[in-house]
Amino acid sequence: MCSRNNDKTLTKDQIREAEEALITANRVLLKRDKARIIEYIESHNLMLKETQSGLWFEITKQGNGPEVKEGMLLTMDYRVSLLDGTECYSSDSTGYKQFRPGQGGVESGIDEGIRMLREGSEAIFILPPHLAHGLTGDGDCIPPHTVILYHIKLVKVEP
Repeated sequence: MCSRNNDKTLTKDQIREAEEALITANRVLLKRDKARIIEYIESHNLMLKETQSGLWFEITKQGNGPEVKEGMLLTMDYRVSLLDGTECYSSDSTGYKQFRPGQGGVESGIDEGIRMLREGSEAIFILPPHLAHGLTGDGDCIPPHTVILYHIKLVKVEP
């Protein structure tokens, strides 16, 4: 009988090397995404600012209604597109989106950005892949590793 050692255990050095390679690749992707976003902002004469997480935003109209707080029910009118202008989703085709901040159901970049708004506010958000649909996309309209652009109007804020 033939016996083989199928032990595929990696050494600590192999694990460390693999982790370092992934970290390097991630840094390259982040830098490339940021360059694409800046190019888009400049070519469209936008005045977006970047948060520490990498979300780009511009509040185009500040509303007068209630502030957004975690757990509140939010209703937003929205349009999502790729940077090349391809529209992916909109409230015109799918209806208003409702969600509660901090409870999932939206991209982490939207969860972060929406907290800067009040009812009646309008904003532009640019989400790099790590704040949107990541390396896999959404399996439908948003391709893998894609920067997305949101135009949002916060229609209603309820407790």
